[in-house]
Amino acid sequence: MRLLVCGGAGFIGSAFARQRVREHGDEIVVLDKLTYAGREENLRDLRAEPGFSFRRGAIEDAAAVAEAIAGADAVVNFAAETHVDRSIAEPDAFVDTNGRGTYVLLEAARERGLRHVQVSTDEVYGSIEEGTFTEESPLAPSSPYSASKAGADLLVSSYFHTFGTETLIVRGSNNYGPYQYPEKLIPLMVLNALAGDPLPVYGDGMNVRNWIYVEDFARAIGTVLERGEPGEVYNAGGPDECPNLEVVHAILRHTGRDESLIEFVTDRPGHDRRYSLSSEKVRGLGWEPRVRFDEGLERTVAWYRDNAWWWEPIRSGEYREYYERQYGRVLRVKGDRT
Repeated sequence: MRLLVCGGAGFIGSAFARQRVREHGDEIVVLDKLTYAGREENLRDLRAEPGFSFRRGAIEDAAAVAEAIAGADAVVNFAAETHVDRSIAEPDAFVDTNGRGTYVLLEAARERGLRHVQVSTDEVYGSIEEGTFTEESPLAPSSPYSASKAGADLLVSSYFHTFGTETLIVRGSNNYGPYQYPEKLIPLMVLNALAGDPLPVYGDGMNVRNWIYVEDFARAIGTVLERGEPGEVYNAGGPDECPNLEVVHAILRHTGRDESLIEFVTDRPGHDRRYSLSSEKVRGLGWEPRVRFDEGLERTVAWYRDNAWWWEPIRSGEYREYYERQYGRVLRVKGDRT
C-alpha cells in the first residue's frame, strides 16, 4: 500500500512507519510539522529506505495535506498534541491540531474515497475504578487533551455515518518504548535516573496505567488498517497494568539507582486514577500483544542508555525550560558538576 502517515515523525507514528516499510514493504509518505515532539531524528534510520519520503507540513493546512495525499491508498493519523500537562497550560493548540486538523484530513479522505484510520487514546473514556473499558463504554474525557481527542473521534465516526467514508478508530493504552519524548512518565523517569536527578511522582504515585509496548500498538494499528470493519472502533490495551510508583521503582532497579531519588510532587489537576482497556475486539482480527511490561521496560531503559545522541539535545533545549516550569526543579545536563 501507499500510506499517508500523518504525525509520522512522532513516537508512535515513527514506530508504525518503520514497521510498514520494513515488514510490509509499504510506500510511506510521512507528513509532520515537526513540533517539539515530532523530530526528524525519529526517522533517521528510515531515510535511506526505498519507498519512504518525508514532507514537512501541518494537518491543519489543507494545501499541505492535498500535496502529501496524492496517490495514497489510505491515511493513518497520528498527528496530535498529546501531553495532558501541556493541554492544561495551553489548550488552544490541542483544539487546533486534534480538532481542526482531523477535520481537514477527513475532508481530504472523503473527496478521494480513501480509508482513514484515526489513532486515539484510552483517555477519552476517563477514569475507571474497577473493570475494563470496552468500545461501547461512554466517552467521559477529563482533560483538554482527552476532550480534544474525544471530539476528533466523534467527528471521524460522523464521516462514516454521514458520508460513507471508510473510517476506523484505534484507541491505545499508555505506550512506552524507544524515541518517546521525555515529558511522558517512563522516559522522564529513565533519563532523570540516568542523570541522577530527582524523579518527580505526582500525588501518591498510585495512579494505575495499562502499559503497551509501542511496537505492539503499531501492529494493532496495522491490523485494523488491513482487516478492520469501516465505522468501527478498536481498543488495543497492553498485557499489564501497573501503578506509576511501581513503574518508577522498576526504573530505579534497571538504572542502578536507589529510592532516595523519588520526590513526590503536587498532583496535577483532574488526574485520572486508573485506565484499563479491553482488547478482545482487535484480538478477533488476529492481533496479540507480544511484549510483557517487564521485558519492554528493560528494552526501553537499555535504548535510552545507549542513545544519548537522541536525548541529550532535548534535555539541554526547550524541554529543560518546560521541565523547570512544570516541576520547579533544574535538570542536570552533560558536563554539570552539581
